[in-house]
Amino acid sequence: MRPGKLGRSSAAPVQQRLRDQWYQDAVAGRGEPRPYKESTAVSSNSAPGDANGGPSRARALQVVGLVSGFTAGAWLGAAEAPTKLVTVGISPVVISLIMVIGVFLARWSVPALILGTSSIRADVKRTPHLLIWAILAGCIWAVANTLTIFAIRDVGLSIAFPLWNSNSLLGILWGFLFFNELRNAGARRWAGVLGGVLVMCFGAWLLAVASSATAAGPAAHASRGIAAALGAGILWGTMYIPYRKAYLTGMNPLSFVTFFTFGEVGMMGTLAISFTGTAGLWRQLVDAKEVLFWLMLGGFVWVIGDLFQQYAAKYVGISRGIPLSNSNQIWGLLWGVFVFGELHGRSASVYAQVVGGSLLMMLGVGAIAFSSATRAEQVKWKDAARRECERYDLAEEFVEARMDGRSAEGEVAARRGILDWVLVVGATGVFVYFASMAGVPRMDFSWVAAGALTVVSVAMLIVCGVVIGRTTGFR
Repeated sequence: MRPGKLGRSSAAPVQQRLRDQWYQDAVAGRGEPRPYKESTAVSSNSAPGDANGGPSRARALQVVGLVSGFTAGAWLGAAEAPTKLVTVGISPVVISLIMVIGVFLARWSVPALILGTSSIRADVKRTPHLLIWAILAGCIWAVANTLTIFAIRDVGLSIAFPLWNSNSLLGILWGFLFFNELRNAGARRWAGVLGGVLVMCFGAWLLAVASSATAAGPAAHASRGIAAALGAGILWGTMYIPYRKAYLTGMNPLSFVTFFTFGEVGMMGTLAISFTGTAGLWRQLVDAKEVLFWLMLGGFVWVIGDLFQQYAAKYVGISRGIPLSNSNQIWGLLWGVFVFGELHGRSASVYAQVVGGSLLMMLGVGAIAFSSATRAEQVKWKDAARRECERYDLAEEFVEARMDGRSAEGEVAARRGILDWVLVVGATGVFVYFASMAGVPRMDFSWVAAGALTVVSVAMLIVCGVVIGRTTGFR
């Protein structure tokens, strides 16, 4: 193994032996190992009063992942609300395309505002192999997002959300198979994860039964909506493989999503033209000019939620990060019921099935999410990172630093330049332009409920942003 690898540093052999001994104690299950402390060469980028890689640092990163996951749920839930506009005669494919345009603008302007494009360029130079993975993940997302539009049209927001959140199950499987998640986790963690899966499956079954009563169209449409929602879940669950691969090799989440969006736009544009033709697509865009802003805004909101989801996947893994962000099913239920009145006039049994099914799924999500990674399991995460370093010949000190949410030794601090402000101002100008021609959607919904949910979501964003910034500097 060449110098500079994650496993053994030639620059600090004593320090590395201490770290190795701490890991071995954790793997062997020797009670509660003494807190690991680096006696020398502690990086100036460590958390105050904490050495790199120590238990308290690991706990701090777990908190970042947990808070990020729940905040992602709130914003991902809010982002799907504009898709209800499908009921006013806009093609689901066109709705998805317009949202992706908003996503594209946000995926470049938000990272430029937070860290600057210099950080993105530096990440690309270190890990160019991840570009194709990011674009592939974007293509998968575009297809999955289109399926969710059809699902919402056929079975409603409060039903579709929990069904496509079956991606949690695939996330657990892929995390275990490819990234050593839940390895050496212990019986209690496994019981929490598997028990949570069973509860989630039962909750999903209740919601599927309720869909026959809540679907707006005939029974055949309800079956189609369920299939679309589950298909979206399968694609989204698989999409997280590139996510985790990127973060195990040190790429910043803000860098990954900027190239992710090329796959989104390319695939979504292809789908839209395939479904409607070029002339048909242009005609629908012109006819929908009054709602373009709202759909683009939905895409922007989705990006905010997805960024927090990226940090959850990075710091608690996809087997836990996906279920955490899938708390968006509760937010989807809140938006569907209180803002859009989806269950108005339905029978008590339908209310019981929808609410009961959602609560059961959330209990399952909670059981999975709070089966936090043990130190022994985190050793296996390091092994997966070491494997990626060997495969792509990466500097392991850099990868280790990024996994710990700190900058590597000698890493140049990111700075914003003229290009970054051009991106931010340009994206803002596009949104302002479309807002100037926007009209209020002609459909019944509650402004009071929408305002209350928005205030809560913004408050969560501020709190989570502070936690990520102070702990990791958005790394």
